[in-house]
Amino acid sequence: MLSLFRQKPGFYSRLTALALPMVLQNLITTSLGFVDTFMVGTLGNAEMAAVTAANSPIFILQVISFGLMSGLTVLVSQFWGRQDKTAINRAMGVCMYLSLAISLTAGGLLLLFPRQVLGLMTDNPVLVELGAPYLRIVGPSYIFDGLASVYVGLQRSVENPGFGMKVFGAAMVLNTCLNYVFIFGHFGVPALGITGAAAATLTSRVVEFSIVLLYAMRSRLIPLELAALFRPGAEMLRRFVRYSIPVLVNETLWGLGTSLMTVIMGHMAISTEMLAAYAIMGNIDKLSTVLCFGLAGATAVIVGKAIGEGQSSDEVYDLAKVLLSAAVLVGLCVSLLLAVLLPTFFVSTLYPLFRLSPLATEIAFTMAVIYCCTTPMRAFDISNITGVLRAGGDAKVASVIDLSTLWLVAIPLTALCGLVLDAPVTLVCLAIQGENFVKMPMGLIRFHSRRWINDVTKGAEA
Repeated sequence: MLSLFRQKPGFYSRLTALALPMVLQNLITTSLGFVDTFMVGTLGNAEMAAVTAANSPIFILQVISFGLMSGLTVLVSQFWGRQDKTAINRAMGVCMYLSLAISLTAGGLLLLFPRQVLGLMTDNPVLVELGAPYLRIVGPSYIFDGLASVYVGLQRSVENPGFGMKVFGAAMVLNTCLNYVFIFGHFGVPALGITGAAAATLTSRVVEFSIVLLYAMRSRLIPLELAALFRPGAEMLRRFVRYSIPVLVNETLWGLGTSLMTVIMGHMAISTEMLAAYAIMGNIDKLSTVLCFGLAGATAVIVGKAIGEGQSSDEVYDLAKVLLSAAVLVGLCVSLLLAVLLPTFFVSTLYPLFRLSPLATEIAFTMAVIYCCTTPMRAFDISNITGVLRAGGDAKVASVIDLSTLWLVAIPLTALCGLVLDAPVTLVCLAIQGENFVKMPMGLIRFHSRRWINDVTKGAEA
């Protein structure tokens, strides 16, 4: 077993240099997002539930941005192995056009029809009334966030993950500070409540985009080639459609499915308690998987670059095997940490801090226990699907594995338990995580087949 982890000198330092900035970026943004949830939560369980419901369509936009970043990684990491910077600019150009089209459409819908969109998330009129003003303001902010995310994804794929950490970290710090000012009314600003949280988000996204634009204009690592960027060409479009669009579709449908979970909870008899508990545990979940996603991001870059450099199938397979084994070990460590924190911090300090009702506390406790049990499997799935399979150009099969388990297992089980059978909370929470028990075996079969190893740069135009 230990021989598996023996690698060439410098391998683990390189892995750490790639993964650590991504981990810190996710840790900063998730931690500050948790603080934001706490600020809104102090206004009341209803306000926190309303923002949770309103963030469901926003979450879909965030997932689409992540899908664009991940799809871009498939191409850019392998082109980076060939040092083809013109092709990298072309790939970024296609991705930026897609980001603009999606974010402008979605931002317009959220701006003009917030109540109608929110009504799809929950049938609770109180939550719709509280969340609609928030959604109208925060929706258009993701036009700026989408474009910034594309460029951050490019820099991550050319082994510069520290840029994203600095940009998103600065934006989230600004967002949190503005939340404090706008939500509660400080420094002469009136207290705006939920609407203040939306105004803070919009402001921070504009600042984030401005920083990215200035950096892009001065970058020497990947200098902007405007002709390639604005006219990427039909060949690059076809290449993007073949290898990256499946990733984008995967993330979009995954985001829709995850939001549908929120819709199901929003239509349960105990919707306010379920959404309040989910708001807290959703942030805990993000915190507990920052290491997993950081390692998966590094895995995608390392595996993609190895294929682009022309390494053999056996070499790429062995490399990926080491990285996936490391992901499982990380997942086990995270599970142990959660198991320790649950009785010592969550129950005694965290849940009372959010003033959860007794039922909401019970739901949050149950969710935490299930997270402890499923995190090692989820750590493998994250690295295997978003790191290994996608970087190997196997995005279609990765999508089938990721989406079939969500839409054919988790969603039907959750709807059955929560809406039809009115089952105990434990069964509902198990159903929410049900996909993990099927996804890992399917992913292992595909990984061992080695059919995921594909060079997507062959025949690329210069």
